[in-house]
Amino acid sequence: MKRVLTEKEKKQILEVKESGEIPKHVAIIMDGNGRWARKKGLPRVAGHQRGVETVREMVEASVELGIEYLTLYTFSTENWKRPKDEVSTLMRLIVKSLQNETNELHANNIRLASIGNLEVLPNIVQNELELAIEKTKNNSALTLNLALSYSGRWELTNAVKNIIDLYDKGDIKKEDVTEELISDFLTTRGIPDPDLLIRSGGELRISNFLLWQIAYSEIFVTDTLWPDFNTKSLLEAIRDFQRRERRFGLVSEQISKNLTKSKDAKKHSKHFAQV
Repeated sequence: MKRVLTEKEKKQILEVKESGEIPKHVAIIMDGNGRWARKKGLPRVAGHQRGVETVREMVEASVELGIEYLTLYTFSTENWKRPKDEVSTLMRLIVKSLQNETNELHANNIRLASIGNLEVLPNIVQNELELAIEKTKNNSALTLNLALSYSGRWELTNAVKNIIDLYDKGDIKKEDVTEELISDFLTTRGIPDPDLLIRSGGELRISNFLLWQIAYSEIFVTDTLWPDFNTKSLLEAIRDFQRRERRFGLVSEQISKNLTKSKDAKKHSKHFAQV
């Protein structure tokens, strides 16, 4: 979080906050580090290093916007298949980032969390992650949620196994298996589903990310590669989100009617509060 937003950026953020709803939870597939480096004739690690700077900017902008949860697809289960040198470099970069950023995250009231198959991470990564999570656990300005060694299918498979164990023990019946129960067995338990899913780098896929949780998320894809993604890019995504009509399976007329009822109810409550 070494970068500080400019006054111009803060003004733009205020304009966006005043123009409509701010998503409570934003999830981002941070794609394009390698392509960014290749375009500049640099090693892939340079793209990952520059991508960390983008993360810092996104965290600061998210706090300023009033976003409550920011989930970043940091390292997927499939990423373990990459060349060993690149995986080792990424693990060292994660450790270095945790060591360098935790105190500042804590000073800015930001809580760090993580989802994924953390047990397979190198011990040094697990230890630094545990220390950072423990230190920031009571912070409330923003929850920065890192998806590490994560995949949606792995998460759902684990949830099914755990629910079957409960069933075999007689702790639940078949009719107890609901969407709410399944959600309780996901690594995102206690975190609301993303309102907005952003993907940088232009690829039109979700890459095994939060498969259950993004059922009704608005999706925004930009061609901008992650190292070039900035506050302006984030605000563009949120402005696009604000133009969407989130129907959740309903039709537009129902949304309008429910909104009118909600406004009437607020007026009604306000009237009686003044009596």
